[in-house]
Amino acid sequence: MKNELFLYFLLILMTLFGSLGSVFFKGYTSQKKLLLLFFGFASYGIGALLNIYLLKELPYTLVMPANALTFLWALLFAKVIFKESIGMIKIAGVVFIISGLLLLIS
Repeated sequence: MKNELFLYFLLILMTLFGSLGSVFFKGYTSQKKLLLLFFGFASYGIGALLNIYLLKELPYTLVMPANALTFLWALLFAKVIFKESIGMIKIAGVVFIISGLLLLIS
């Protein structure tokens, strides 16, 4: 059970790194700082390596749908970092995604 909880933590971390890559890439498009581009590639790379590891340890039917969690991170980053407005439809969509993933875990 302890190992399974750790794998679920890595699953969430995988999606976080994938989303962070996009945040850095978006930052690069406006600021043209190569460091942001580097961090974007590094974040995507870490997310991809975690994805490969998790595909070995967890069912494919869990790992691949879990990539949808990037929508949750995207929503949070859009609001907090980019100061975008988030409507109820988008929030409802993320709630449905998380509900679906919870059904897959059980």
